[in-house]
Amino acid sequence: MELKPIGRLHVLTDQELQGRFTHLELAELAIAGGADTIQFRQKNGCTRQLIETARQMRETCARAGVAFIVNDRLDVALACGADGVHLGQDDFPIGLARTWLGEEKIIGGSAANLAEALACREQGADYVGFGPVFPTASKDDAGPVSGLETLSEVARRLGMPVIAIGGIGKKNAAEVMGAGAHGIAVISAVCCQPDPAEATRRLVMACGIKQNPPGLRGF
Repeated sequence: MELKPIGRLHVLTDQELQGRFTHLELAELAIAGGADTIQFRQKNGCTRQLIETARQMRETCARAGVAFIVNDRLDVALACGADGVHLGQDDFPIGLARTWLGEEKIIGGSAANLAEALACREQGADYVGFGPVFPTASKDDAGPVSGLETLSEVARRLGMPVIAIGGIGKKNAAEVMGAGAHGIAVISAVCCQPDPAEATRRLVMACGIKQNPPGLRGF
């Protein structure tokens, strides 16, 4: 399977931890700060409204040349024409999602240990979201902390992009990248900050991410 270009800073939009910004506003601010991947994360709500919100976000991301991924909801990803979907261990099976989405779309899978990460790879995921690396309050079902040593082992053994998630911010992002992660995914480190655009810029700097020339960030 040919590896797809996977972004290095994934910002997951959220309206449960904060209520100042909409999903679309968070996407715009994160893009302004340098995020190369936006993930729409909304656990509840009317499906039609989720599709409409996702459609607006997809259009915004497309104009900026930024990848747009829908968390959990394969139906919403299909309906809005998203660049891909991210699936948890209890979500739609990765292999079956590939059948529906086709080979060109991005599929990410969540993993909390090496066995789950290897299973994601075998099922056809393009990247693995691994964590939580550090303690986090953003997800109540995050599970036990893995730490940098386990992250390093997974990144070494997997042979595909690993996006670290869980308790990552500007103070520890460099350590995470140094442990072998391809990139990071954040929620509160951007969404819950007074200035999400500036918070994103600081994360880009902390990770040492080089911005790609225009036209190379699209999927």
